[in-house]
Amino acid sequence: MRTALDAPPDMLDAGEANFVDKVRDYGWFATHVTAEEGHPGFAYTTGFWLTLQVPEVIVFSLKSDIAHDVLWDMFRDAKAGARRPMGTSVPDIFGNTDAYLFPIAKAHYPDHLGWSRWFYGGDDFPCVQLVWPDRAALFPWQPGFDARFSADQPDLSEKGWVSSLSQ
Repeated sequence: MRTALDAPPDMLDAGEANFVDKVRDYGWFATHVTAEEGHPGFAYTTGFWLTLQVPEVIVFSLKSDIAHDVLWDMFRDAKAGARRPMGTSVPDIFGNTDAYLFPIAKAHYPDHLGWSRWFYGGDDFPCVQLVWPDRAALFPWQPGFDARFSADQPDLSEKGWVSSLSQ
C-alpha cells in the first residue's frame, strides 16, 4: 500500500513532513479538530490501518488530552493483538464504562478525515467511530439518554447506529 510515507521528502511541506515523521516514529498520529458553531470537536487517527491493519478511529467531543490517551491505549491494545467487535458493547476502551465501535460511511470521509485521506491517497482505508455513553451509561440510541449530549456525537454510520447493532 502506497502512502505519504513513500513521498519524496522534498515534495512535502513542513506540516506534511511533520505528520509523516510522527506516523513513521510512533506508528500513528492523532488529528484534533476544534469544535465550531454547530459542530462538535473530534479527534481521529492516521496510521492504525497501515501499522496494525486495524481501522482508523474517530471520536467526538472528548477533551483533546483524553481523546489522545484513549486512542493511544487503543493503539497499544491493537498492537498487543486486541481486535474489538463492531456494533456491540466493548468494556475495555474506557476504564469505567462501555463503548461501541461502528464503521463510518465513506460519504463522511471528506468532512472528517482530511489528513487520513491525504496520507492514504484517497478513501481506501477503514475507519470506525468510537461512541461513548452519557453519565448514566446510556448510549445515544437508548431511551433516557441525556439530551444535553445529543449533538455531541453525530452518527457517521452507513445505516444508523441502531441498524448497526449486533444482536
